Formats: sequence, C-alpha cells, structure tokens
Amino acid sequence: MSATFGGRSGRQGRLSQWLRGRRPKETADDGGREALLLAAAGAGLPLAPAAHPAPGYRCSCDRVGCPTPARHPVSFAWQTQSTTDRAQIERWVRHQPQANFITATGMTHDVLDVPLPAGREALERLLGSGVEVGPVAESDDGRMLFFTLTRGTPEDEDEWWPCELDCHPETMDEHPGLRWHCRGSYVLVPPALLPGDDQRVRWARGPEHALPDPLSLLEVLTDACARYAGAEHQASAWPLRH
Repeated sequence: MSATFGGRSGRQGRLSQWLRGRRPKETADDGGREALLLAAAGAGLPLAPAAHPAPGYRCSCDRVGCPTPARHPVSFAWQTQSTTDRAQIERWVRHQPQANFITATGMTHDVLDVPLPAGREALERLLGSGVEVGPVAESDDGRMLFFTLTRGTPEDEDEWWPCELDCHPETMDEHPGLRWHCRGSYVLVPPALLPGDDQRVRWARGPEHALPDPLSLLEVLTDACARYAGAEHQASAWPLRH
C-alpha cells in the first residue's frame, strides 16, 4: 500500500471532508428508530434484542461489573432468536422501547471490526478506489464496523475461527486491531445507545448498500490497521525517548 496516501488534496481531500462531516439521518423518535431497524432486517441482517444503558454508566442487565454494558443480547438463545421477520421486530421494538439490538453474524453476513481511525482511513481509500463498500457503522467507543457477506462454513474448519466480542483470531499479529465477527458472534446494529453522554452506534453508510465480499476489503483494512498500530506504538514510545 502506498505510504503517501495520506495527502489531502483534490478528490481525496473532498472525500475526507465528506467522511468527517457526514452524519446519517437518524432520528431520536421511536418511529425513526423502528424504521432503521426494519431497514437493517430488510437488508438481511438478523436481529435480536440487546441490553441498554442504565443510569450511572451501568447496564440494564444489572449484572455487577458487566463486561460489555449495553452491548450484549438479553437472551442466551440469541442465535436461534435472531430474525429478519418484520412483525417480530415490530413487537420487540414496541414492547422493549429502550432496548438496543444486536445482529447475529455468520448467518447471512460477517462484520470486519476495526479501530475507528483505521476504519475512516480505509473507507476513504476504498471509496476513492471505486471499491464497492457495503453498510458501515461507527461506534462512539472507537470502532468502525464493515458489514460484508459471510464466508459461511468453510470446507477446511481451520481456515476460519468462531469469533467472540472479547476474542481475537490467532492471526492477530498479522492483522493488528482487526476483529472478524463471523459464526457465533454478534455486533450492535444502529441505532444503539452506549453508556455515557450521547454515546451511540450510528450508520456511516446505511443498510441499503449491498453486502460486499469481505476479501475485497480485507487488504485495505489490514493495511490501515497496521498503520494505526504503528502510530499508536510510536506515540506510546515517544516519552521514553525524550
């Protein structure tokens, strides 16, 4: 990958400004929330109810020291519960008005989950190169989620890994900062609220965009993650050298 890509002029500069300034048209009212969730389901993302923030930076599950507050399903049966059925999602939204929603990965789609700065760089490069990019979500806890087609169940079971939210693949050294949510995992689907003041998960590119093959994004994403990891390492080492 070119080390000089960071220049911001011409088309790249305009694209960078668009990415920084653009915010999806999400509304706070229940009707807008329901419409966004139904749009995600309509795009083939299976949904299930999730926890939501509680006062005092706590999770609605009331588990002491919940490790993923407002980021996990409310049911242990979330994999079989997840659905794209419109009527069921409407019932959930209306009966659980504060609930976030997760989408189960590895069924129809996977998610490539990267640090937000790396994701923004990668998205700019992909769009600037004319690569088809699907739905993309931004999380105020510092992550960017690229929604892709799933690879499904490979013939070689050692080729891919079941990925949990707090685990990294064995190839983490080769793909710094990247999490591949596939079979057995999930992510929050926008719109979602996180603990803190106005902390959210929102669409940067909505679910109306077709899901791409993950391999069409992987090289640019891993390269951006490597740049990000290198910059973070240099920043942490700087005080030791001065």
